[in-house]
Amino acid sequence: MNINITGVDKSFGAKKAVDNVSLNIKEGTMHGLLGSNGAGKTTFMKVMAGIYKPENGEVLYGGQEVFENTLVKSEVIFIQDMPYFFTSATLNKMAVFYEGIYSNWSEKRFHQLADHFNLNPDQPLNALSKGMKRQASFILAMSARPKVMLLDEPFDGLDPIMRNQVKNIMMQDIANHNMTVIASSHNLREMEDLCDSVSIMHNGEVLFNRDLNEIKGSHCKLQIAFKTLPDENFYKDIGAVHKNIRGRVATCIIKGDLTAVERKVTKYDPLMYDILPLTLEEIFTYEMGEKGYEISNIIVE
Repeated sequence: MNINITGVDKSFGAKKAVDNVSLNIKEGTMHGLLGSNGAGKTTFMKVMAGIYKPENGEVLYGGQEVFENTLVKSEVIFIQDMPYFFTSATLNKMAVFYEGIYSNWSEKRFHQLADHFNLNPDQPLNALSKGMKRQASFILAMSARPKVMLLDEPFDGLDPIMRNQVKNIMMQDIANHNMTVIASSHNLREMEDLCDSVSIMHNGEVLFNRDLNEIKGSHCKLQIAFKTLPDENFYKDIGAVHKNIRGRVATCIIKGDLTAVERKVTKYDPLMYDILPLTLEEIFTYEMGEKGYEISNIIVE
């Protein structure tokens, strides 16, 4: 189910939490929504889930509005950062509730996952730790077999083994059932491993929205040593957008056509050089720097 979001605004009083946001997310992919606390990510995800109605713009799933549309909502699941369950609810009781809402509910999968995560289905969920509540949320969500899963800080509270198990199941559903996932997170390293595309929010706006393969194909890091440092023409020639020089070693960030970098570098007779891929955090650092935003104001590790 493709997701098309156009010109969405959402305010609370004088505070505009989401400001003219537009995104297009392809079916069967995972999109990372990144940004600092207060950037507007959670509000935007609640608009995407149909919990909040935007003042302007639209959120379409397969061409249909999500707000007050029970048919669309039956195929979209939102797991918020603080798991919520009914008072005195058990996993079994929540499963009955989910089965009545989500048309693709799989009882077989529910029991498989409950056994796999070793959760007592008759234990009150509100008595569990944060991590176990998070596991219960994923068991219920994955048993509903949604077409779209919205995740706000999805792995917070899970230990490394559980994180990997949840990711594995989620990626299987993306690959085998064409599920689409939008995940909001501060953890750039984790998103880099999982996502097909990413966007970054700041002060309610989406500043950056790109396919990860496209980003990585247009940026690299060059570390190079010379007998005598070259003049500024060298850095212009190789397309450096940033450089740091220590002694006779220069570290450059290069943006643009990377196919000719090695040929251009060797013309200057360096002592040695190394062309390295950039991390997602490094890419954002220099992309946002070009837009005049300090990275410390945008991304929190």
